[in-house]
Amino acid sequence: MTSGQTSYDLRRLRAHGFITRIEATRHYQITPTGLAQALFLTHLAKRFLIPGMSQVTDPQSLPGSRLRTASRAYQAAIDDLTRRAHLAA
Repeated sequence: MTSGQTSYDLRRLRAHGFITRIEATRHYQITPTGLAQALFLTHLAKRFLIPGMSQVTDPQSLPGSRLRTASRAYQAAIDDLTRRAHLAA
């Protein structure tokens, strides 16, 4: 990560009120809003995204799960669209 990328990310976090700069230093402190958002996103990933993605990608998961079926239907629709648009390799 370059210093420009870091500067941009810090500026965006400050603009959204997730962090504040500690006066006369190059250090930042998380705000109560930032902490609440971080905890929410951590719980979301732990309870929803990781288990859901494992259903889609794990070969050992249930073959008839609704999420896996929907994922395969979505992929088939994308493949069909690329064939009709003559984008298939």
